[in-house]
Amino acid sequence: MATETIERATKTINVFIADPLSEDGIQPLRLETELDLNVIIDTGLSPEQLKEKIADVEVLLVRSQTTVTREIIECAKKLKLIGRAGVGVDNIDLAAATEHGIIVVNAPDGNTNSAAEHTIAMMTSLARHIPQAFNTLKNGKWDRKSYVGVELKNKTLGVVGFGRIGAEVAYRAKGSRMNVMAYDPFLSEERATELGVTKATVEEICTQADFITVHTPLLPETRNLINKEKFAMMKDGVRIINCARGGIINEDDLYDAILEGKVAGAALDVFIEEPATDHKLLTLPQVIATPHLGASTVEAQESVAVDVSNDIIKFFKTGTVTNPVNMPSIPKEKLAEVEPFFALAEKLGKFLIQVSEGTVKELNISYAGEVANYDVRPLTANTIKGLLSTNHGTHVNDVNARYLAERVGIQINEHKTTTAKGFTNLVTVEVKTETETHVVAGTLLNGLGARIVKVEGFVVDVIPQGHLLYIKNTDKPGAIGRVATKLAEKDINIATMQVGRNEIGGSAVMMLVVDNEVTEEDLLYVSQLENIDEVKSITL
Repeated sequence: MATETIERATKTINVFIADPLSEDGIQPLRLETELDLNVIIDTGLSPEQLKEKIADVEVLLVRSQTTVTREIIECAKKLKLIGRAGVGVDNIDLAAATEHGIIVVNAPDGNTNSAAEHTIAMMTSLARHIPQAFNTLKNGKWDRKSYVGVELKNKTLGVVGFGRIGAEVAYRAKGSRMNVMAYDPFLSEERATELGVTKATVEEICTQADFITVHTPLLPETRNLINKEKFAMMKDGVRIINCARGGIINEDDLYDAILEGKVAGAALDVFIEEPATDHKLLTLPQVIATPHLGASTVEAQESVAVDVSNDIIKFFKTGTVTNPVNMPSIPKEKLAEVEPFFALAEKLGKFLIQVSEGTVKELNISYAGEVANYDVRPLTANTIKGLLSTNHGTHVNDVNARYLAERVGIQINEHKTTTAKGFTNLVTVEVKTETETHVVAGTLLNGLGARIVKVEGFVVDVIPQGHLLYIKNTDKPGAIGRVATKLAEKDINIATMQVGRNEIGGSAVMMLVVDNEVTEEDLLYVSQLENIDEVKSITL
C-alpha cells in the first residue's frame, strides 16, 4: 500500500486517488493554482479501509482496481465527483452516485489508440505465429517449417463494432492493404464510404472475412454474439481477435471451433473471468493471449488520467464537465417537472429501435399538451437513450445521448404544441431509417402510469413493460384466433392483447404482452400464418 499526501496552505477540495495513476497524468491537479487542491494518494485499500478514509473527500479518482459501491458512496458525506481514469464504469455504482447527487466522469477517448494498436499487434502476431516461434527458439530449437504464416495483404478483415476503436483498427488494417468490412447498428453507408470500408451485417462478416475482430461493449445483446452458429458460417481457417470484452465470443464454442479446424487461430486479450491463467483455451497451440493489456501503454495511462484531472478542475471552476456519465442537464426544480415522463420517453425509444430495420437517419419527437410547457431536453435525451441503449448499453445516458446520436449521423428534431388531441400530455416519436418510417406515441394516465396509445397511427392501450409481440396484419376474421392458437402451441401465454384498425378489412395491428421472450423460431412460426404481414418481438 502506497500513501502520500500533498498539503496546501488552505485545504478546500480533497482529491482522493485510490488506484495507481500516471504521475504525469495527475500533473494538472498538482499544477492548478486557482483552486486549493489537496491531493491524497492512497492505493491498495480494502473496501473497509476506503470507507474510513473518504468521509471528508470531495473527489474520488479510480481506475479499475477499486470498486465504488453504494456503501462506499454513503460513507463519503462530502463527495461531489467520482472520476474513472478509463472508459468503463462497471466498477462504479452509478445509481447510488446519481441518487446522492454525485457526478461521475470518465475518459472515453484516452485509450483508443492503445487498444487499436494492441489489436493490430495481436492480429499480426496471430498471422505469423510470432509468440509460438519465439518460445520454440527460446527452448533451443530452430524450427522454420512449423511456423509458416499468412500475409494480411488482400485479406478481408471483419470489424464487429465500429466505434472509436473499431474505426482506428480499420484505418490501420487498410494501411496493411486489407479489405475491411464493418458492422455497427449505427454505421451509415455514407460514413462507411467516407472511411473506405464496406458496411456489412454480422452474418456477412462471418461468411466472408479471413480475420474477425470484435469491438462492441458487453451487453445482453452482444454476449455470445460470436457463437457456435456464427462459427459454422465462417470460412475454414478464419482467425479471431478479441481485445474488447470477455464474453462477446463464446469461449467454449471458440475452443470447439479450433479443435474442429474451423478456426485456424485466436488472439485474446480478454476473458469472461480474469485472471485466466488456467483457461482451457491457453492449452491450444493455435491460441495466443495477453493479460488484458489493451490500454496498458504509458501514453494511454497518462492520457486517461489527464482527461479526468482536467474534468475535475473544470467542474470546480465552471460546474460543467466534458465527459459526464450521469450529470443532470437542467436544474433540479426543472427536472422535477419532467421526471415522471423519463421512463415513458425511454420506452418509446426502445420500442422503435426494436421494430425498425436499417440505419437510423432521423429522430422526430413531438411534445403535445402540458408537457410542451416544460424544458423537454431530458425527455429527448431519455428517448435517444432508449433508442441507442440496445447497442450502447450503460455507455449511453441522458447527458451524452444526443452527442452519441449526432456522432453517428442521426438528425434530431423537436416539436412542441399545446394541443394534445384528447390527451392531457402526448409524446410522439418518429424514427426514419434508410428504408422505412415508424411512429409510436405515449402518455401518462393519472394513477395508472405510462401507456403506449398509438402505434403507426393505430389506437392501442399498452403498458410499456415486459415482453411484447407487435404484429401487423390484414383485418380479416379469425386472424386473432389463429395467432392465439399458434402461440398456445408453442406454450406462450398471452397476458394482455390490444388490437387496432382504422377501417374494416384494412391494415391492423395486434399488441400482445406475453409471459416470456419469444424466440426467432416462434416468430417465424407465427409470421407464416395467413393475413400476417410482420411479427416483431419487443422487450421493454
